[in-house]
Amino acid sequence: MRLYQMADPVRYGLMNTDELRETFLLEDLFEPNEIDLAYVDLDRTVIGSAVPADTPLTLETQPELRAGYFLERRELGVLNIGGSGSVTVDGKTFEMDKLDCLYIGRGSRDVTFKSNDSGTPSEFYLLSYPAHAEYPTKMVKFADMKPVELGSFETCNKRKIYKAIYKDGIKSCQLVMGFTMLEPGSNWNTMPPHTHMRRSEVYFYFDVDPAHRVFHLMGPPDATSHLVMKDKDVVVSPGWSIHAGVGTKNYTFCWGMGGENQVYDDMDAVAITELL
Repeated sequence: MRLYQMADPVRYGLMNTDELRETFLLEDLFEPNEIDLAYVDLDRTVIGSAVPADTPLTLETQPELRAGYFLERRELGVLNIGGSGSVTVDGKTFEMDKLDCLYIGRGSRDVTFKSNDSGTPSEFYLLSYPAHAEYPTKMVKFADMKPVELGSFETCNKRKIYKAIYKDGIKSCQLVMGFTMLEPGSNWNTMPPHTHMRRSEVYFYFDVDPAHRVFHLMGPPDATSHLVMKDKDVVVSPGWSIHAGVGTKNYTFCWGMGGENQVYDDMDAVAITELL
């Protein structure tokens, strides 16, 4: 399991492009027939992927967790961005198509990922946080999610927000998770930007055209930097950092949060005119 240690705003201001990428950006996930995990010291986040192309994959505990099994003290969100497949949790199987989302509660011992067709394997994105309470494992189908429509074509940010694991949806201890789909012709996400010191956030960009890129904006509002991101890249956003982006073509991204509360609208807005 790869280990990442976040920088504070002081160190951030001294970092060059390579150092920013090494600290905040996760690349090279979604390798066939592998479960790939990264541990981030910020809110003790675990980010990962599972691609069961030719054979089912079982989620094992890691030495860094000092746990008898992976979810002994954790909860897990799973988003399928690939072909249809299934996740089996303690003997119960959840059939998952693309953009279906599964919450797996603390105390679940056996988690196995499987693809229905090795030619178009499932690609499961994983996001996990520590949990101090147990909530039932539950799935929500993409077809059953009711999107919130925001933005406009005039501001190039017309988009649909799909909430899956949140206060009024699938119940969890601290994990909040969903995804945003930008309409063709729109490029901007999370603009105007915001920060929220009460929780950190993870952005996972996917369905990015291989010939295109997303420019992810980060940092304090008065000292922004950017990371150039490709399809299936992940960026970690501390509470002091904005998290917004613009693509050279429309795309989709999964947002996930862990921290002090689960109120989706708990954010400190930043006016566009205040950005530097």
